[in-house]
Amino acid sequence: MTRKFFVALLLVGVSSFAQNEKSLLWKVSGNGLKQPSYLYGTIHATCDATLDKVTLTALDNTKQLYLEMDMDDPTLQSNMMAGMMMKDGKTMQSMVSAADFKTLDDYVKEKLGFSAVMLNTIKPFLVSAMFLPSLMDCPMQSVEEELMAVSHTQKEEVYGLETAADQLAVFDAIPYQAQMDELMEGVKNKFADDKSEMAKMNEIYKSKDINAMLDLTKESENDITSKYQDDLLNNRNKNWIPKIEAAAKEKPTFFGFGAGHLAGENGVIALLRKKGYDVEAVK
Repeated sequence: MTRKFFVALLLVGVSSFAQNEKSLLWKVSGNGLKQPSYLYGTIHATCDATLDKVTLTALDNTKQLYLEMDMDDPTLQSNMMAGMMMKDGKTMQSMVSAADFKTLDDYVKEKLGFSAVMLNTIKPFLVSAMFLPSLMDCPMQSVEEELMAVSHTQKEEVYGLETAADQLAVFDAIPYQAQMDELMEGVKNKFADDKSEMAKMNEIYKSKDINAMLDLTKESENDITSKYQDDLLNNRNKNWIPKIEAAAKEKPTFFGFGAGHLAGENGVIALLRKKGYDVEAVK
């Protein structure tokens, strides 16, 4: 069975404990906050990124938007390019046989229109992500872009919980060979299983059922997700908490990040509750 690489991309690191409530929107209050802030679980690729009324109301009641990264930053693209490259002169071509690299090259030419040689030094996980639009049966939409559009209309600032360098450093902590093995497995299977699971994940996301998202992730047998949860999820969540606290104390804030970061004993909801905040589902 092909390991489900794109579960890690879409809902990175849903851990072994989930909240019981079916909700993507959570109100944060108490512990000295003058006004509530909100947490919102996003999905990075969907067919319908429409925001519902309760989410739009929460955006109306807040004064700034925090995403995983500041997607308004004019230097974002250049910073991401620098962080996409493997270290120590590593190349994808050096990690596979000549026959396998030709298989990858053919697939890249078919889907992206250029040779894999042009991507040779890029971290394999990020190469896999380039095929994401081709796995969808619709034009890909972004929840983050919808959140930003509302914030721009309200003339509010957009910030990031981490930098591009922070986020891309995660894929230096995960062995390049493990990423390359996942990439080749997907290419040889034409990502058929991943496409099926992506569709299922989007359906579960619509239901706002974090427990079901957890179950699907556990069934995926994705080695990267299961073996590197500290890098993909837990450490990032812990790093975010002081930033979430500081922003929420400054002014009511809307925080939008991958839905997998909400759940679990090391998830943002649980970590904020441990700090003394009231975190409740908004339905």
